[in-house]
Amino acid sequence: MDAVSQYNNLQLPLIHAGKVRELYALEADDRMLMVATDNISAYDFVLTPGIPDKGIVLTQLSLWWFDQLRQLVDNHVISPRPVAEIGEARAELVQGRALVCEKLDMIPVECVARGYLTGSGWAEYQASGTVCGIALPEGLQDGSRLPEPIFTPATKAPMGEHDENVDFETMCQTTGIELGEQIRDLTLAVYARAEEIARERGIVLADTKFEFGRRADGTIVLADEVLTPDSSRFWDASTWVPGGSLDSFDKQYVRNWLTRESGWDRSNDNPPPSLPADIVEATRMRYLEAFERLTGTPLVLP
Repeated sequence: MDAVSQYNNLQLPLIHAGKVRELYALEADDRMLMVATDNISAYDFVLTPGIPDKGIVLTQLSLWWFDQLRQLVDNHVISPRPVAEIGEARAELVQGRALVCEKLDMIPVECVARGYLTGSGWAEYQASGTVCGIALPEGLQDGSRLPEPIFTPATKAPMGEHDENVDFETMCQTTGIELGEQIRDLTLAVYARAEEIARERGIVLADTKFEFGRRADGTIVLADEVLTPDSSRFWDASTWVPGGSLDSFDKQYVRNWLTRESGWDRSNDNPPPSLPADIVEATRMRYLEAFERLTGTPLVLP
């Protein structure tokens, strides 16, 4: 499903409209405006309606995480306040959900770190005892903590198509071995630090995905969003039980409704049904709670 720009009234050149984020050109060639919409996607569909304030949660939580991780890796944020670049009237249209970012040469790989077994990794493990070619011990359950975190990359697919989980060697056919080793090591280092921070705040960071780009001088930079309920699985540490309930603060709640309650058949090409109002509100509250638990403060909405 193609995404459609929601912020045409910015009257800025649109570089790209993704499922959730829109990128706009700015006067300076080395930077761009990144806007997080309230869209929510699942199974390669953009769902309707959106989740109110979700884009603000993603942006503000990413900013908080970028600050926590700055000793490990550079990030792409130039300014969280675009008013100087686009003027006050335009800035008000995207208040809290827009960042001025560096333009980077993006590495076409989803860098996934898994500390716990679930999702597509659990499905593969049940079939073969592996995840992305990495052999795991016998007897693990859905939600089990792994002996150590693993790097399970995925190739970036065009809009509307599935990203494909691959092993490290296959990824290196795209990146080269040196760059592949660099982004693997960075992914695992960032996950380890983030998992520790989240655990201190009562949240299990089961897995997450990162995107990296490179500056002209070759510096690897953490880009896009980072450690949000869209890009990560967050579980309540107080109720986490392998093989049991995995209470989440992420969009798995929406996925569960689609596959268990909505009556939608994933096996055909029909789009999912609209989200009921109670599912929209419950999802919104989960995102807000994730923000508050992690940062220690409620989200201040514009």
